[in-house]
Amino acid sequence: MPGEPSRSTLIDVTNQQLHSFLSGRLEGSSPDQLCEIISARSSQLRNISKPYGKPSPSSRKAVEAGSVKLADGVVFQIDEVEREFTLAISARFDIDEIQAFALLRSFLYNEGLSSNGGSTDKGVVDELIAAITPFYYSERLFVLRVLIPLFRAHENTGNSIHDVAMKSLPEIIQDGHQFAVDLITEYVCKTEMDIPDVLRADPRVASRWAKQNMKEQLVMLEVLFWTVWGYVPCDGPLVARIFETAYSTNLGSSQKNATLLLDDEGNQLQQDCAALWIVVTIEVLELERVAEDGGVELSATPSDEKFYPTSPGSLRRIHEIVTSNLSSQHACTHLAWAFVLSRLTSKASQLKEIPESYRGFLDSLHPHHNRSKEREPSHVLMARAAFSPEVGLFKLLLTLLTTSPLFVTSVAWKTGSTVTDPNAIAFRSVLKGFVIAMVELVPVELIPNFDSLVEVWIALYGRSERQSIGGICRQFWQSDWRQGLARRAIFDVARTRFPIHFRPLVRLLRAMTASGFIDTDPLATAASSNQPPAEESEDGDHEICSRHVFYYMDKLPTFSLVIPLASCTGPNAVYEKAQAAGPSLAYTNLRAIRLPGGSVMPARSKGRLLSGDGGDHIAVCWQHEHSGWKVVLDVLTEYVTRRRMYAGTADLYQDVTFGRTGPGSVPLTLRLEDVGMEIDDGGDEALATDALDLIRSVIQDNEALAEELLESLESGGDANNSTDNQPPDLVHLTTMILEEALSRSQARSFSRTQLITSAMSVLSALLSLPKYSLRVWLYIRSTSVLFGPSRTSGFAAVALAAERVSGHYTMTLALLNLVQQLLHEAFASVLTIPPDNQRLKQVKEEVLLRAAAFVHGEIWVEHLSWKYAQLGDRFEIGRQVSSFYGYVLKQSPPALSDRPFPALSQAVADALLHKATTSTINPLVSSIAVAPHILSTLYASRRYGDARRLIYLLESHLSLTRLILSYKQSIPDSSKSCLLEQALCARVAGGAGFTDSSRSRIDPIDVLANYVKGRDIGTAVPLESIRVLYALCASLSVTQPSPATIIGHLANPEATVASFVRIVQHPYEDLALRNAVWNFIALAVDKEPALANLFVTGQFWIPNNKGKGKQTESQEEESKKHMSALEIASETLSHWKDLWEANPQLLASVFRFIDVVWRHGLEHKTLIDATRANDEFWTNVVSVVKEELGPDPDYETESFIILDNERRSSNLHEAVSIQSYRNLVKSYAVRIIGQDIFLQPQPGPCEPQKKPLSYSKLVPSFKSEDQLNELILEAESTSYDPALHDKLAAQLAQDFPGLSLHHLQLQDLSDEREFGDDFTFSMELLRSRLQQCASGDAGADAVEKVEMTVASLNLNLSLTHAQTALADSWQFLLRQVLPFVRPEPAIRSNLLSLSATISGDLALEKRSGDMMAKLYGIRLNLLLSILEVVWFSDSDSDKHVDSFMTLVSNMHKVLLNEAQPPSQSFLGQLSVPFHQSLLQVIYFCVRQCRNLAKRPKVLNASRRLTVSGLLEATLPLVIDALCLTFNSARTRLDLDLDRDMELLVAVFEQCTRSDISVSSLTWLTRCQETDVIKSSLELLTRTDLIGLTDIPLLRTRRQPLYAPHILLFHMAVVSIPSGAERFASEGVISAYSNNGISLAASSGLIDVVLPELPGERSPAHKAYCSMIAVISAVVSALRRQHHFFDAEACGFVQLYGKQIVRALSWSVGDPITLPLLEEMEQVVNLFYALAESAPPTASPNPVVVKVLRVFTTHALMLLQQLNYALTHPNHIASLLEPVTAEERALLEKEPTASSSSLLSVGMTDLQKHPLTARLVHQLFRLSSSVLSTLISISRAYDVLLGEQEEWPVQEAVIVPHSKVVPGEPASLGTLLELANCTLDVLRNLVDRPAGQAIAPPASIKETPLDVREGTLTARKTLEALLVYAVTQLAMWLSKPDFDSAEIDSEDQTMDMRESSKRPSRGLADRIRRGMPGEMATDLEKLLKQVKPVLQKSVDVSDRGAEGDLTQVLLRFMSEWVITTPS
Repeated sequence: MPGEPSRSTLIDVTNQQLHSFLSGRLEGSSPDQLCEIISARSSQLRNISKPYGKPSPSSRKAVEAGSVKLADGVVFQIDEVEREFTLAISARFDIDEIQAFALLRSFLYNEGLSSNGGSTDKGVVDELIAAITPFYYSERLFVLRVLIPLFRAHENTGNSIHDVAMKSLPEIIQDGHQFAVDLITEYVCKTEMDIPDVLRADPRVASRWAKQNMKEQLVMLEVLFWTVWGYVPCDGPLVARIFETAYSTNLGSSQKNATLLLDDEGNQLQQDCAALWIVVTIEVLELERVAEDGGVELSATPSDEKFYPTSPGSLRRIHEIVTSNLSSQHACTHLAWAFVLSRLTSKASQLKEIPESYRGFLDSLHPHHNRSKEREPSHVLMARAAFSPEVGLFKLLLTLLTTSPLFVTSVAWKTGSTVTDPNAIAFRSVLKGFVIAMVELVPVELIPNFDSLVEVWIALYGRSERQSIGGICRQFWQSDWRQGLARRAIFDVARTRFPIHFRPLVRLLRAMTASGFIDTDPLATAASSNQPPAEESEDGDHEICSRHVFYYMDKLPTFSLVIPLASCTGPNAVYEKAQAAGPSLAYTNLRAIRLPGGSVMPARSKGRLLSGDGGDHIAVCWQHEHSGWKVVLDVLTEYVTRRRMYAGTADLYQDVTFGRTGPGSVPLTLRLEDVGMEIDDGGDEALATDALDLIRSVIQDNEALAEELLESLESGGDANNSTDNQPPDLVHLTTMILEEALSRSQARSFSRTQLITSAMSVLSALLSLPKYSLRVWLYIRSTSVLFGPSRTSGFAAVALAAERVSGHYTMTLALLNLVQQLLHEAFASVLTIPPDNQRLKQVKEEVLLRAAAFVHGEIWVEHLSWKYAQLGDRFEIGRQVSSFYGYVLKQSPPALSDRPFPALSQAVADALLHKATTSTINPLVSSIAVAPHILSTLYASRRYGDARRLIYLLESHLSLTRLILSYKQSIPDSSKSCLLEQALCARVAGGAGFTDSSRSRIDPIDVLANYVKGRDIGTAVPLESIRVLYALCASLSVTQPSPATIIGHLANPEATVASFVRIVQHPYEDLALRNAVWNFIALAVDKEPALANLFVTGQFWIPNNKGKGKQTESQEEESKKHMSALEIASETLSHWKDLWEANPQLLASVFRFIDVVWRHGLEHKTLIDATRANDEFWTNVVSVVKEELGPDPDYETESFIILDNERRSSNLHEAVSIQSYRNLVKSYAVRIIGQDIFLQPQPGPCEPQKKPLSYSKLVPSFKSEDQLNELILEAESTSYDPALHDKLAAQLAQDFPGLSLHHLQLQDLSDEREFGDDFTFSMELLRSRLQQCASGDAGADAVEKVEMTVASLNLNLSLTHAQTALADSWQFLLRQVLPFVRPEPAIRSNLLSLSATISGDLALEKRSGDMMAKLYGIRLNLLLSILEVVWFSDSDSDKHVDSFMTLVSNMHKVLLNEAQPPSQSFLGQLSVPFHQSLLQVIYFCVRQCRNLAKRPKVLNASRRLTVSGLLEATLPLVIDALCLTFNSARTRLDLDLDRDMELLVAVFEQCTRSDISVSSLTWLTRCQETDVIKSSLELLTRTDLIGLTDIPLLRTRRQPLYAPHILLFHMAVVSIPSGAERFASEGVISAYSNNGISLAASSGLIDVVLPELPGERSPAHKAYCSMIAVISAVVSALRRQHHFFDAEACGFVQLYGKQIVRALSWSVGDPITLPLLEEMEQVVNLFYALAESAPPTASPNPVVVKVLRVFTTHALMLLQQLNYALTHPNHIASLLEPVTAEERALLEKEPTASSSSLLSVGMTDLQKHPLTARLVHQLFRLSSSVLSTLISISRAYDVLLGEQEEWPVQEAVIVPHSKVVPGEPASLGTLLELANCTLDVLRNLVDRPAGQAIAPPASIKETPLDVREGTLTARKTLEALLVYAVTQLAMWLSKPDFDSAEIDSEDQTMDMRESSKRPSRGLADRIRRGMPGEMATDLEKLLKQVKPVLQKSVDVSDRGAEGDLTQVLLRFMSEWVITTPS
């Protein structure tokens, strides 16, 4: 709304999001922002009882007034609909009206109403209430939960929000003690609260309210727990109050509304409350503090009065409460209090005097103080009571630890527990303190049930996720272990019974490794084993604890044996009783004994009796240090041996145990069975399983320790043992156990499942050890039980079959884990395999292919149809397989040719893409499609664990889908749609039993779109979904024939688009998601018009007729509230500066979207016009363009820091990323302005060009020289550093020769890559490849160096990429602003000096390499764009000329640059050549130099030197390149070659002009050396001059390849006289007579148009005219000294005679075209050249004479036609036929004249008929040429100047009569008529200003026709007419007699048969009589008329011309004609 100021965080950020920010689950808020958000709602957080207040009159009044002010001071206007909703919400929930308004706005903004429309039976308000209730209830819980992370962070200085907590908590909670008391009071109130009257009517609503109330109680208890954890001290009154409440509410089970809590959820809530009360009551007793020395202080003046033991009254009260209730649920509290009492008693006994205040209480603990022997202390009695079996203390503890959501995450997920942080380390820490207190209070030996204690211990320390137990395990080893024997006594007891009781010690130690539970544990879920990666501290805990376990087990001080009493007596006694110091019996051995495990116990060792039950055996514990690991290995060996014996193969494994005693050996050897090891219910399988579990827990993720352990296991016994007797190693043993278990066909048992699982897990763990992994590979290759080919044996038959029956898939998951480990090891060890050991690679690939085939065929294709006890297993199996495929595609992209394990990656690519089948694709797509239905069902049935696993499955499936779609776009036939695309675009049947009947078929694309806005599926799935949609949209857009569209598969496109827009608008939404959605929107606008329209407008334009009244109003209101993406983007621009500083990446995404919309501006014109006219919008865009970027940051990484648990490059990543995105933002902003200018409609013919607003805003920057320099030089700079690439290549070659850089290239779509240290090459892939190379300091150092260089390279490429984009954008903008900027002299001046600067940078470039060449080309392009704006000028000032000369000088250096030589580009050695831009820049320079050369005194000596320097550098290069191009063009047709040729010829032509190139010697010599002219002629003879070989190309380009440029090259050469001489000698005539059009020309068949190319002039005609022009030029240049060429030229004329005659035979009855006119002119010019160069009459060349004579005949006929045409311009205008579209347009514009107008006005209004004017001008020019040729042939000047005897009277061909007959040759009358006509025109022209235009240009290439040019042509024609007429008449009259003067008309060799008719005898007589006299008079009269006009015309057109031709002619006439006797 327009009146709104800034946004309010109270609406934008929900309490749930705030909690996520504080818990670190959501990114995107700084500590300051968090403090602000918390501060705004501190009063709400403080008010525990009524966080949303009560309805109040003042609030209601504000709401009704329509304007409310929220707590943070932001004011909002409320409309009618919102007011009604607000008051309804306030009434329903009994909350404050302003809070209700904020709640409503927050709900609509963050959640939005579902788009399925209102149902009819409920009103809109009811529907809204129903929709908002869950949101309100959730927000109420999160008001409390927000405090939890704050309390936690307050105590932990390492927490990221510690500062926020330190600042915010005191603001919220002024008095901590009072806050705790208020919490308890409110808790008690809630237990007694009645259901509100409003809700009683509906039982379901009432039950929901009761559960909400219970949930709030539970969260209050959590807040209480965290309040007293450290923030509020546990003083006496508070502890007493807590105990009172706990006991009075019976641990929370006394509820007023208990009847509404009888279902599962209600029961669970009550159990959770009880568990939490137990933990809180133990917590507040602070047992660990009490246990410390000096922890308890009994004093009248205690040092810490805030600790409860200092308050005797409270102690008494607590004691009363605890002792008054002995029910089993209070057992823990009971025992904890007993411990406190024991410490108080102990402290009291140490005091000399007990303070008075304590005496009464302490006496009450010892009522019979005097007779203390009779009565034990209270604490002893209480402890005994707590341990009594009926109380069930251990049972209670085990229940807590294994079934309560407080301690088991999987249970919390399954039950959908309200507990905020399940299995928080603090909860375990409290129970750990309790267990330690318990064993200190009562010695372990005296605890009644030792086995239960072991179970509790294992559950506490071992059955949990790693992150919750790492701390307590570490604390135990590092602290408790050293604090006296009591705390570690449990281990001593277990050790003294080892190995008789093998399992207790092994299981306890496994639990203490801090590795968490094992996968066979029912509490573990696949999802918890797939938790997000643990933090480093947890890995550290695990390593420390594992080390303690390893060393403890490695040196056990005792070994226990069960010995028969018989062996203690008799002659062969081995043992005997010994003297003992203590009360217990002692024993000693008489012989050395070799014990199981291989150690030898020497004779006379000491042993003490453990137990003797009076039977035949006793248990003795011997003092003998040995390695427990050897015993563990022995247990496994024994297991294998025993199994083999059962199988009847004992003989094979005789020596499997440690060596038997040989004859000479002394020690007595005992085997395990002799030791008396007890095997419990689990049998020996359980022993083997525990042994394997202990091993895998120690070695998992801990390579160094694993190697130590394995060395310890394998270090052989003593020297007596021969090598033959060595036991099998661990790998061998494990694999034998696995093989045996999988080959047994007995019924399935859980123990066997555990054994198989453990064995596979040990193998998986061993794979991470390079030393041992090879053994695992070789074993797996040699056995067939795992991935066997047949289904009748091995894993498929045994495990899979059994698991399909039971529905539990533990073994399958273990197998999949093993496959994953094999895969990871294979790729991690790629570089460590020596190059000569290819066999090992083959082994690995073979195993992996077998594994992949097994997983694909047996599991993936079938797993959806199996039966599942836990749905989560199905999801986990799917996830494991899809992540397997994904890992292969990532590590070995099929697009790379030399990838590792190519067969494996090809197999996966084939299965999923190239040869995909529905059975392969279906599990992927259907899992994605039906997941939402399954998810909602799981949430509804509160199976949160399975839901979590489904979300992990989705992440993996979506990632795989995206990989396949991205890869598909890189393959050659990407335009075919693949099966995956088809499946995603097809509707899928809904999941069985999970779907509602209304839509049984689901659109996967719609589901993906819904995931994007999903709030209950974490942050990864929405992000992956939008990236899949992006890849799919990109892929579909190139699919042929007709691509599917995304919009066609959306159920409700408007709602989907609205939700996407809401995501990009929401300031606290996940940043990566916002960027990804912006990217998708931009792509959709680019590729899908319908979807684009929706994003730009926000809705389809459909009239809405549904519903009436209020419903319609609210819908309208709703539709108004839907903002379109364009509006959001425009709004974002208004605060661009904040984003520029804080988040340029998001700003870049927004600008990218705007850029795409503008690129499609013509489609969305009506929609964006408003924005285009918005002043503020362009102010912001231009501000971005002008914003300074600052210097580029450093990019050379020197260290790494950790960000978001990933390794990132130090501080540079951030800086470079920001700088790159800012560059990108600017590039988009520049491009948007360019696009906007491009969208400006073209003005009409008379209108001025209208400047768009965007340009007006930008133009001041162009006018300011400094600003323009800064902007464009910013774009021109590039940070690219080729040295980095070279350095990396050298490093890899030296240290990791197997690793190639392109292996690491990211395969993502380029638009999706993020700038920074992971931009081009994948750091993750690099690290995974190098992980095994980092062994040893040197290796680690090399790895670190390579990582840093790759990171640096990525950073450098990020900057380079962004800078390139900016340069491209400026280039685009400069082309668009050209029409506006070119006329502005100030801007031109700025740009000219800028071009000099940029060319200077280019000249000094020192960086080489292919990538640099590409950037060099971009900078050249930018320079070219600037020069196109600058353009040519004839009037530059001296300053401009200086700038231009600098440019010329720099371009000379550019041509000579050694780092980037142009020759490389011409030779095709660069991937992106730059020579075309370079040639265009050179062209500009040379042409402008020619302009300067025309101006006097501009080019002084030094400037001329600069110009000649450029020419000297350019010409050799151009000539060499031309030669190369001509030679290349012979072999192929190539558009690039054609363009090269065009540019080269143009530059060559400019450089060779005589005005700047003084001497042609150097370049002609170069032409001769390179044979370039010969090459061009050879190419001409071979090339297709017409273009008919590729007609579509011809139609597109409108001209053939090569030919026009070759002919232009010829023209350029021959236009220089010396060039023409060189050219003549290269065989030009033979080439021109023998090429693609020779046949047609010699047959006279070349037409002006070509049927295949309508609307264009025929290329053949153009080529033919060019050839004639070239030959004319050569003939002219050679003049009379090269007669040989004249003969050749005549041969050419004779060859093409028919075509020539055809042109000359035009008559006024035939249509006329402008190209035909050109052809006639060229033909006449050729004859003129021949006539001019004909040898003198003394030695005539008969061939030339013949040719010229025939021409004369045709010329006279033509002259007659031309005369008619010029005297009847209107007629000729009607004959004109347009050839090109341009001509047709001009003709249509031509006004139709009446038949008389043109004649009557004497052609004066030709201006109104521009095309006719141009035609008339060309006809005059043609007449002039014809006459000049005739003058030359008839040697008229010889007549004028020579003696009469020498006149060539035989050339008198004009008959002197006045008849003008169109069908006859021209007569003297014709000449006079034409002369009069010309005189009229000339007379008309001389009265006009010389520069006035007569006709505009007919095409772009032509210049306008002005008066000066018209005058010149008319004068030339008139002069030629007069000369020819006078000389012809004179010659005619001087003929001796008529007959002798007859021309021999028979001698015609050319095919010109139609010779003119001779005049009859009678006519001749008439002429003789008087005709010449009349003619002479007319001619004389004409001459006199002409004289003044000619004189005047000289003044107009050519002031240099002197002399008076009419005077000369008049004198000549008076001398020879007038005086001639009649």
